[in-house]
Amino acid sequence: MSKRFIAGALGLVVSLCAFQKPFREYPGWEYNDFPLPPDWQQKAEWVFARLMYPTYRYPFDRQFRSFTDWTQGQTNWTIDYPRSDRHLSAAVRRLTRLDARSVEQPINLDDGDEVYNYPWLYGVEVGHWELTDAHVARFRDFLLRGGFFMCDDFHGTDEWSVFVKSMSKVFPDRPIVEIENSEAIFHTVFDLDDRYQVPGLQFLYTGRIPEKDGFEPRWRGIYDDKGRLMVAICHNMDLGDSWEHADNPQYPEKYSALGIRIGVNYIMYAITH
Repeated sequence: MSKRFIAGALGLVVSLCAFQKPFREYPGWEYNDFPLPPDWQQKAEWVFARLMYPTYRYPFDRQFRSFTDWTQGQTNWTIDYPRSDRHLSAAVRRLTRLDARSVEQPINLDDGDEVYNYPWLYGVEVGHWELTDAHVARFRDFLLRGGFFMCDDFHGTDEWSVFVKSMSKVFPDRPIVEIENSEAIFHTVFDLDDRYQVPGLQFLYTGRIPEKDGFEPRWRGIYDDKGRLMVAICHNMDLGDSWEHADNPQYPEKYSALGIRIGVNYIMYAITH
């Protein structure tokens, strides 16, 4: 990869900062008063963008809150938020030359063109999402214009089915495929040939790595016509928990170590491809 290409990509990221909306914060599923870092008002060239979305209308497990307005937080899109986001942003600062903002930005696809200001977008618990037709149209356009979407923390066949129901509307003509080990996304910063299943915090209480019937971690994606990976799907793993609990001495370091490396690789791939 040429230095000129990387410099151009980073220049584009910097130019987007001028159009981004001010920082905003919502109540989370687990956190309502997580402390702001001292430099939270400082602008930067990259921001952890978290996708907001409506929750699937039919309850099929315990993670259902029909009484909460998804646009005001405390639903599935806020799981691990904002602790997870801020820990990964701190890791990006330490492990790369990318100037990362210390606080995240929740992104609502109903907010006009706001999503186009963020080249990397993250979605958690997408086994519980249900995109509207307007979301589908804007999401598709964002990805085809060069945006990148990473999704994580959903497990088993039921959650996969819910995920695919919306994603197949976004790209009805593009298959979800396995990402080969040789792909650049696994080698952009760290070589990630030796990957393993990353469990959520429940591992500390159950000793069980898989959740539900999600026994095998799957690294899948959707490509554009030029072979660029637009959507990176981390199924049957919980990278978000590995970021969130990177400072938790009870959570095994090897899971956070891999989770952070994956996050860093995906971010750097997104802004250089």
